[in-house]
Amino acid sequence: MTSAAQPGADETAGTQRLDKWLWAARFFKTRPLAVEAINGGKVQVDGQRVKPGRNIRPGTRLTIHKGEYEWRIEVRGLAKQRRPATEAALLYSEDEDSRSRRQAQVRERREAGRAPAPERGRPTKRDRRRIGDFTGRQRS
Repeated sequence: MTSAAQPGADETAGTQRLDKWLWAARFFKTRPLAVEAINGGKVQVDGQRVKPGRNIRPGTRLTIHKGEYEWRIEVRGLAKQRRPATEAALLYSEDEDSRSRRQAQVRERREAGRAPAPERGRPTKRDRRRIGDFTGRQRS
């Protein structure tokens, strides 16, 4: 799974761009979302803010904030392309403390249930038409 001398890898053997790695490890659905998170300070490498083009290698420690969740991981491998989630999980190892804290957050959120949807304000003209069609009212 390492990309030592594979096409698409950087010139420096055994390294990969951070944004590509986050996408391949399935932390973000697209590379632009990974770049946006990195630029927004949501991803740190060894405790420091970095740029998307930063090269990482196995052994690098990352902190990833996504929504209300946080991952503290260590890079174990590199991948030149996005693979299934089971293979992507082999690219990193998560701290036990990080995993337990995140699972507790998920459990609390599940037990609390869904919050009611926020009010949207007045219906738009399109919404009023749909409501009228649904209730059988004539349009005026």
